[in-house]
Amino acid sequence: MDQIRITDIRCYGYTGFFAEEQVLGQWFQVDLTMDLDLLPSGETDDLNQTLNYCEAIEKVKNLVEGKKFALLEKLASRIAEDILSLNLVKKVRVELTKLAAPIPNFGGEITIDITRGKETSALHKP
Repeated sequence: MDQIRITDIRCYGYTGFFAEEQVLGQWFQVDLTMDLDLLPSGETDDLNQTLNYCEAIEKVKNLVEGKKFALLEKLASRIAEDILSLNLVKKVRVELTKLAAPIPNFGGEITIDITRGKETSALHKP
């Protein structure tokens, strides 16, 4: 299976467990790895035969900037759902990083790394 990777999508959002995170917000970074068949677009040189990167980036930005969740896991799952709704994407890996977690005496980053496919996404629907 072929892949398209989009890295370093940076967005300011309001996801976090603490109330101030949902009011003040913070920076997030999203990396996507999407599985799809690139043979048709490689042969035809036709944008309609592949993924329009702008659509994927816009979906990520709309979720991170426009929604509030308590957990990174929920935001990452919603990003995966939205990316899987794109026509040709069969599987997606979402790496969602909170760049400056408000944890005392901690200067690192927190990353949620999930992989979802169209078949696994359908299994988790209520």
